[in-house]
Amino acid sequence: MSGGTDAVEKRGYRLNYREEGVFLVVYPFEECGKIVGVAELFDLVKRKNIDNYDSEKIIEAVEKDIGKEVKIAPPQEEYKIDAHIKIIISHHKMRASIIIEPPDGGEMLSSEQIINALENENIVFGIDHETVDTISRYPVYGQEIEVAHGSDPVNGENAKMQYHFKLSKNTVPKILDDGKVDFRQLDLIDNVHAGDVLITVIPPTAGTPGKNVYGEEIPPISGKPVILPKGKNVKITENGLKLIAAIDGQVIVADRKVNVYSLYEVNGNVDNSTGNINFIGNVVVKGNVLTGFSIEAGGTVEVRGVVEGAVIKAAGDIILHRGMQGLGKGVLITDGNIIAKYIEHSSLTAKGDIKSEAIMHSTVQCGGSLELAGKKGLIVGGATRVGKEVIAKVIGSPMATVTEIEVGLDPSLRERHKELKEEIASMELEIKKAGQAIDLLKKLESMNKLDESKKIILDKSIKTKLFLDNNISVLKDEYLKIIERIEEEGNGKIKVQNTVYPGTKVSIGSSVMFIKENMQYIVFYRDGADIRVGQYVK
Repeated sequence: MSGGTDAVEKRGYRLNYREEGVFLVVYPFEECGKIVGVAELFDLVKRKNIDNYDSEKIIEAVEKDIGKEVKIAPPQEEYKIDAHIKIIISHHKMRASIIIEPPDGGEMLSSEQIINALENENIVFGIDHETVDTISRYPVYGQEIEVAHGSDPVNGENAKMQYHFKLSKNTVPKILDDGKVDFRQLDLIDNVHAGDVLITVIPPTAGTPGKNVYGEEIPPISGKPVILPKGKNVKITENGLKLIAAIDGQVIVADRKVNVYSLYEVNGNVDNSTGNINFIGNVVVKGNVLTGFSIEAGGTVEVRGVVEGAVIKAAGDIILHRGMQGLGKGVLITDGNIIAKYIEHSSLTAKGDIKSEAIMHSTVQCGGSLELAGKKGLIVGGATRVGKEVIAKVIGSPMATVTEIEVGLDPSLRERHKELKEEIASMELEIKKAGQAIDLLKKLESMNKLDESKKIILDKSIKTKLFLDNNISVLKDEYLKIIERIEEEGNGKIKVQNTVYPGTKVSIGSSVMFIKENMQYIVFYRDGADIRVGQYVK
């Protein structure tokens, strides 16, 4: 009689049970690729319950008779060892995995035995019966395989705030029949009265509990409450669910707080008669703002005359009905939007949007969109950096004036998105191939046409598929998160409604294009690492 298993042979030795006795063969190193120690063999004969074994013969088999069959014990029945599993529980009890130790002369565990072993360890929830059945029929030894997964709790939704005023104003000026832009009637002020509700709170929800692999309930995280953004001249109701105006005035969001401000009016110019203006609320100047003066406001600044080489800073919007001749000294800085008839030789910084009829030889920083509308719709000279998009009729000039326009998002984000897409597609193809190979080999097995070489291929195909299935889920999670970021940040675009002239430098992200000839009615956008040119469509 003979015994032993392939798993034993792979360790460099074999036991043969015959009528003459129990025989040991130790394979040479070049065949097994491993040096077998005497201690390991003694451990083997103990596990196999071999009686009356000859210790000296075991030592000789290792040290002298390599590759030869050596009798180490009298005849006896082989003690067969069935496969057994080690159960591993993740520290948060949400995953249960097993490691299968191979049988030695015995049998592989059935799916029922594996499930019974799990249940004996009180693992009763989220058992993957399909995976258990697969590894029982096509065992993978010595590798950790997940067989149960808990159910994550669904956390409650955070409280939300419902605003009863316009957070983003419609700052598109009216274009008159003659093509001019009316910067006088913008209707941008949100007037409120004392007692008006500004914000209503939608309370948080509790969520839905989950379960770990032991069937224990996992409480969800309840939604978080919100803190109403109480600023100046507003108050919170007793139930804490509403923010209301305390005075008549204009609603302004500044420093993430909702305020109601009154108005400061200058009936003439900002000059020596007024000095510099620093006011907590909104400022309206009915005249001009002369060179060397400044306005700082906690709300909106509206100038109905001309701004010269002055400095204007505002938490709200800056509205210049006639425009700005900055003389190289003009500065506009706002947390909101800038709206001006024209801007020349100035520096502009806006967290929101900028809208004008013409911007010439200026430095522009715009967190939102830049729109050049009206009869001219022109931007020429200087350097312009915009977060979202630029819309203009004309960029640059026929004299090839150097004009820099930059829009876009972090190029490394786009590159990682591309890499993940390719990796996932490649891995899905490999999973498909492995699945097809498994299906074909299983058909051969059902017809008793699966030889030893094909059994090895089947075993490798199943291992490959399990490995790829585990890894592709990680890549897909990262891919979805990147898509969410791209959707949030968007792609920068430059839309030209008429002509862009040579001398213009276009940058989108890390990609750059120099305009060398007149181009008309086009859109610049980024495709991968390149800037593409498409047709402008209204």
